Amino acid sequence: MSGTSLDGVDAALILTDGAEIVEFGRSGYRPYTEAERAVLRGVLGRWPGDPGLEAAQEVIQRAHAELLRDFPEAELVGFHGQTLAHDPKGRGTHQLGDGGMLAEALGRPVVWDFRSADVALGGEGAPLAPFFHFACARRIGARDPVAFLNLGGVGNLTWIDPSQPAPEAEGALLAFDTGPANAPINDLMMARRGLDCDRDGALAATGRVVEGALELFLEETYFRRMPPKSLDRDDFDLMLDLVRELSDADAAATMTAMAAAAVMQGMEHCPVPPARLLVTGGGRLNPVMMAMLRAGLDCPVEPVEAVGLDGDMLEAQAFGYLAVRVARGWPTSAPGTTGVAVAVGGGQIARPDQPD
Repeated sequence: MSGTSLDGVDAALILTDGAEIVEFGRSGYRPYTEAERAVLRGVLGRWPGDPGLEAAQEVIQRAHAELLRDFPEAELVGFHGQTLAHDPKGRGTHQLGDGGMLAEALGRPVVWDFRSADVALGGEGAPLAPFFHFACARRIGARDPVAFLNLGGVGNLTWIDPSQPAPEAEGALLAFDTGPANAPINDLMMARRGLDCDRDGALAATGRVVEGALELFLEETYFRRMPPKSLDRDDFDLMLDLVRELSDADAAATMTAMAAAAVMQGMEHCPVPPARLLVTGGGRLNPVMMAMLRAGLDCPVEPVEAVGLDGDMLEAQAFGYLAVRVARGWPTSAPGTTGVAVAVGGGQIARPDQPD
């Protein structure tokens, strides 16, 4: 998995039949260099056929192949690719990367292009981890509804009723993007300080939240849309405009509050309040953001490590899990997760002996 935060590639082994999680295996991480990040940032928002994608594809293919060669025991690889643009009701969705080339490089089958079938059937194409979150809720023994919150570049929420027989069952899942999370904060830090992120929320902790900017942010029409719904990484570029005149610390504090407030707005869509909110992704390591969530929500807010899961690798594990579902011809999204017309299994399977 290579996410919209553009930090690097995560890989994780998972043993699964596509329904239950049998065992979690080891994991690895291959960071992007600053030069590689600059190449990827330079093509954000571009679509297939646009100029300048060749260098970015080379970065993505090389980074994934380097990391995945360290996992020779993997029988099947799930390859998400790098999301560059997402416009499900318009031009579609674009994850740069070629599963066929990766299969040839690894000598193993690769499942890729997870989102296109969902979008073709009227779905948002995102988020796709909810089916895996359902399996995680079962694995941790949850009996009451629980919610997973991924705070990556964009925030996304999965509400789960673990009593339902399967993730595609009606009422089992509700999932959607809550709003921007780490991506705009990272962009702020790069523009203001030349840093890739506000590590540990250190800068935000020294600033104050400017309520006027926060209120203007929450007037965005996205928050009034009913889920399922999804976002492009840069759909909320207005955030940077709202904090342009603020000091670095106040801007970081205000943008962190914006990300937390978006989650609070999203939680109001849950069919019933969850027993707990389990947080994954880089945002769970930001104590300022976590404190804001705890102060604004009525349910316990905990990192997924509290239930024995790995918040750094959950997304990578999810696409390994989904790859097995694709190989078995099972659905990977449903009306409650992406708004797709019917439950659908996305993904193509590329095999190393398969011609282009």
